[in-house]
Amino acid sequence: MASIKPTIPKGMRDFSPSEMIKRNYIFDIIKDCFQRFGFLPIETPAMENLTTLTGKYGDEGDRLIFKVLNSGDFLDKTDISSNLALDAKTLLPKIAEKALRYDLTVPFARYVVMHKNDISFPFKRFQIQPVWRADRPQKGRYREFYQCDADIIGSNSLVNEFELVQILDEVFTRLNLNVVIKINNRKILSGIAEYIGAAEMITDITVAIDKLDKIGKDKVIEELKEKGLSDEALIKVEPLLDFKPITVMGKETSAYLDNLIGATAIGKKGIEELEAIFNYTLKIPLQTAKFEFDLTLARGLNYYTGAIFEVKINEEKSTFTGSLSGGGRYDDLTGIFGLPNLSGVGISFGADRIYDALEELNLFPSNNLNNIKVLIANFGNTSADFCLRLLHKLRQQGISAVYYPEEVKMKKQFEYADALNIPYVIIIGEDEMKQEKASIKNMQTGEQELLSIYQITTKLKTN
Repeated sequence: MASIKPTIPKGMRDFSPSEMIKRNYIFDIIKDCFQRFGFLPIETPAMENLTTLTGKYGDEGDRLIFKVLNSGDFLDKTDISSNLALDAKTLLPKIAEKALRYDLTVPFARYVVMHKNDISFPFKRFQIQPVWRADRPQKGRYREFYQCDADIIGSNSLVNEFELVQILDEVFTRLNLNVVIKINNRKILSGIAEYIGAAEMITDITVAIDKLDKIGKDKVIEELKEKGLSDEALIKVEPLLDFKPITVMGKETSAYLDNLIGATAIGKKGIEELEAIFNYTLKIPLQTAKFEFDLTLARGLNYYTGAIFEVKINEEKSTFTGSLSGGGRYDDLTGIFGLPNLSGVGISFGADRIYDALEELNLFPSNNLNNIKVLIANFGNTSADFCLRLLHKLRQQGISAVYYPEEVKMKKQFEYADALNIPYVIIIGEDEMKQEKASIKNMQTGEQELLSIYQITTKLKTN
């Protein structure tokens, strides 16, 4: 019988040790930044009730939710004869009551409502966990991927938006990745929709504008026409699609926006919020990130109501076109779960996209990321006890060390150290044991020294 070649579903991946070491490098930087800004960790389950997730991401998002069939015979309580002619949308609630989480924000809103009596508001939380989307796999887009979220809920202050901008800047500065942080405000887009007489079409307008980079201006206009936007309204919308991002909120920009939103109160509120955030960045400048207002930034998710963010690579030599991070203000996401009027704002880092960007630009550190500092070579049973005692002592001193378990040729042991990027190898023979010393070899330079155990420990701690 022929063996079946093992495979994994498209859009899912295995990660080797070398990949995990790089991924943990990203996670560690993000986690450290979250904690230094006062965010607290939580986790939510991989699987949520389908009703928790649906209706929160728009029609396109709902289609990408991975549904989980009911346990056991999922057709057991379903009348097949009456449902055979039904469409999938009607049949789905009868055979699937659960789903894999699409993002971390909606489960977080559900968490806040369920644990509201145990939370001190404003609540600053971070979460680093995988999410799943039934999307078409392509470069930088996977069906299972990690998000690293930070949210502040229970406060309307725009200081929170500025803190999140600072976190974005801090993370990408530490990753040595040049980025541009784009900002817009959903209230401005709502003001435009109201001014052109299409307030009820705000979702259609934002979903279409969100595709501008991918499909171009003409296709966006075509989609808005198909959705029912009038020719008169399209004429007023067109200047928005031609907007060029700016880095300073001056009088000319405010006048331009006033012209687009007319006298709408919500639009003017959006402009005020945008100007306030820009003023913070003038008082406390960002480290390396470019910060710019982009009126065409829409963020397709339905729950955003105020400031919205997106981060893209600002490197000419990069071919990476996707966003590395995004987020925004949501005024009443918890309201759908029974806790109204609780405003929040958050950002999410796409760790997998950041990984791809760092790989493409060769920006991962060249030093030994795996943290294994030294390999103790195996010279056979005569030195085993000495080596194991030394191994124990090094680990007690906080030095990551390994002992080659078999007695094989030194060439093979050196090759093993090279394969794992271990910078030092300790060699202990009979002469070394008699002197209570060991030879330590620098695998990069080839230099070898005979040192006392104390000297070896000091050397490994300081290098």
